[in-house]
Order: sequence, then structure tokens, then C-alpha cells
Amino acid sequence: MSSDHIHFVTGRLAEHALKAILVDLSQAAGFRYSVDVLPITVAALMTPEWIARHISIPKQATKVVIPGYCSGDLTPLTCRVTTQVVCGPRDLRRLPEMFGHEDPHKKDYGQYDIEIIAEINHAPRLTLAEILAEARRLSDAGADVIDVGCEPGFAWAGVADCVRALCDEGHRVSIDSLQPAEIGPAVRAGAELVLSVNSSNRDAAADWGCEVVAIPDDPKTLRGLDQTIEKLSISRVPLRIDPILEPIGCGFADSLRRYSETRHQYVDAEMMMGIGNLTELTDADSAGVNVLLLGICQELGIRSVLTTQVINWARTSVQECDLARRLVHFAIKHGIPPKHLEPKLVALRDDRVLAQESATLARLHEQIKDNNFRIFSEEDGLHLISAAVHLTNNDPFLLFEQLLQTSPKNIDVTHAFYLGYEMAKATIAKTLGKQYQQDEALDWGFLTVEEKNHRLKHFQNNSDPPRK
Repeated sequence: MSSDHIHFVTGRLAEHALKAILVDLSQAAGFRYSVDVLPITVAALMTPEWIARHISIPKQATKVVIPGYCSGDLTPLTCRVTTQVVCGPRDLRRLPEMFGHEDPHKKDYGQYDIEIIAEINHAPRLTLAEILAEARRLSDAGADVIDVGCEPGFAWAGVADCVRALCDEGHRVSIDSLQPAEIGPAVRAGAELVLSVNSSNRDAAADWGCEVVAIPDDPKTLRGLDQTIEKLSISRVPLRIDPILEPIGCGFADSLRRYSETRHQYVDAEMMMGIGNLTELTDADSAGVNVLLLGICQELGIRSVLTTQVINWARTSVQECDLARRLVHFAIKHGIPPKHLEPKLVALRDDRVLAQESATLARLHEQIKDNNFRIFSEEDGLHLISAAVHLTNNDPFLLFEQLLQTSPKNIDVTHAFYLGYEMAKATIAKTLGKQYQQDEALDWGFLTVEEKNHRLKHFQNNSDPPRK
């Protein structure tokens, strides 16, 4: 145990959660500690100046940790105390990271070896400016290769200009076509991969001088695949094999079996899986589907996936695949389930919800001395609490009616709008099973948009915030 004594500052609402974390963390990190619960419910409303007037620092303290929301100018506090003052994280659950005690097994998290090929569908229908803009979006989301999706039935005269422009912007490019008259100009313009090659065009592949994706003539029987692979191998054409993933209802399970069989037949071959046939053609949010498919690819050694994000429920598939490939790589490398590793992929619901007991809320109501409203989303309904009221209802409209029946003196148009907005978030959280924290954005994983909290800013500009 070191000589460090760390003094943690918090509000009443976070007291028990903080103390529970510090029991184990103090032993692991080797420090002594004390907890200063200041006379305010929500620690986010503290300001450095207000803390300075209420804090009681023990003589043995060597450092003070204040809530993360107090980041910024700490001068009003540091000029009044002699002990070092630092801001902790906004989320208490990340406190161990501050002391270097993140799970050591996660130190190499983020590695991956699956390449993401993102298709721009129906490229001939788009202007060059639209294609370049979409390519930038896909690349920013994590795509490694931009796939130019052509139209069957005719050769696109502008394909070379499109590929050249993409390459000039620094993108790696593939061409999605079966037509040699379209593929040749694309390859000469800089395309490095051809999707796809079967018996209809394999004789021309030796002239392209680039890698190709070998596919069967008939996915259900894999007819023609072995012959295409043999022909390409003899011609020394580098290749990847894609047995073709079929949608649910059209042979999905059998197509997975064919990927496994192909891997066992061609042990060292590069393989690709076109996963859009599942994400685009299944009525389900795409994130979970992408994780499952990337997990299959990782286990089978399939090192590239072709995806697209056309339909609205799959509009973030590239970013989902980028997160998923890191998750499954770590899980399979370490032989563990992919659980509690990637919170950004848990969007619809939260991994856990911290509930307040009824007795805790009742005590809180007794302790509050002001008329500012606190909102809680609990299993038994939404709670609205101030010094004057403790109201509960599952319906936010009825809850607001109950509030109006108490003839509150502090409800103006702005405050009513604020309460309505917060109760809407609380209702969404209750419906989906998410953590609700007043004045905080709901956690939607990688889709979260942080809120600019005007109400919080208002109180933090006030040197003496209400004892919320």
C-alpha cells in the first residue's frame, strides 16, 4: 500500500456506486481514500467554486478527485486548496482506467485481419461527384476497399474515369462486374480486385494482371467453382474464393456449410464473403447480424467481406463491420466469448441498468430542500421528485398532469419543454431497457450523439447551484 491518500468528491446520488468501486480499486491500485459527499444530489451540477466552499479535505490527503463534469478552469478551487486536484471520468465505471487498471487482457484489443470491401451500388446511375462523396463516407466509416458496383446487361463507358478518380483520391478500388469489356478498362485505370470470375469470364482473367474473386456458376451445388479455381491457378492469377452467401429462406444454412466445406478443401486459400445478402435482405437491425457473420468469417479464416449499406436498417454496416472485426478477432485470439468488450455495438439496449430502490428514492425526497425536479426511470414507472412532490406514473402525460394538479410555482414554458424532453428520454429508456440519467444523452453505442446541456451550463455558470 502506497502513502497516497486520495480524497474523492461526489454527490448523494453517486455515493454508493463510488464507494462500491473504491473498495476493490483501492486494493488493486494501492491507495488509501476518503469520500466527501457534498450537499447536492447530482454531481454534474457542481462547479469548482461551489466545491471549494463545501469540501472538507482531510490532512492526510495527497490528491483530490472531483467529478468529470467539472473539467475546465479549476482555478477557483485550486487557489483555495493546497492539495493536487484532478478531474475523474464522467462515467464512474471508467474510474479504474484512470489508475491504469483496465483489464490487462484488453491491452491488445483493436487488432483485426479482416478487410472490408464496401460497395457503391449502381455506380453508373450516380454522378462522379456523388460517387466520390460516397467513397469518402465509406472510407471514413472503416472501408479498406471501395467497390464500384456496375449494372448487368451493358458495359459502362465511364467506368475507367470513375476508378481513376477514386484512385486519385487515395482509395483502393475493386470492380464489381462479370463483363470483360467493363473490367479491362477498370483494371487499367487502377482497380486492384475483380468481383467476380466464373466460367463466363475466367478465360480473360489472365490479361487483367490483378487479383480476382472466384465464384461458382451455381451457388447451391458449387458447380464450376473447382474448374474456375484450377483455370486461374494455372494462369497464376491471384484469387479469393466466395462460395456465395444466400439469404434466409433461400438456403442460408446450406450456404454457410459450403463456406466451411470450401475452407476444408482449400485450406490455405484466401476467401471472401459477401454479407450484404443477409444484412440487406433481413428485417433486422444490421449490427448483430454483422457481428455474427464476422465471427463466422474469423473462425473460418475468411479474411475479406463485401458489404453495402443501402437499406435504412443497414445504413451503418461498414462502421459496424469495423467494430465487429476487432471484437471477433480479440475473442477468437484469446478463446473467450465476445462479451463486455465492445460497448459501441450495444446500441438498442444497455448491457446493464442500475436501478434505484423505492426506499432510496423516498429518502431522497425527504432530503431535498429545493423545488428543482429530478426524474428517474425505474421498473415501477417514471418518478418526478422535488422537495414538494414525489410523483410516479408509467405515462409521462399523466405524470405531468399530476404535477400540474399540485399547482407548481416554477413551471414556465421553457421548464415545461425541458421536463417533457427529459420524460420522453426516460420513457424510451424504460421501454428499451436502457440507463436513464437526467441531463445525459441516452447511450446508443457508436450512434450516440452527446447532448449540449444548456440547462447544466446554466447552473454551472451560477456560482451557487441548487442543491439538486
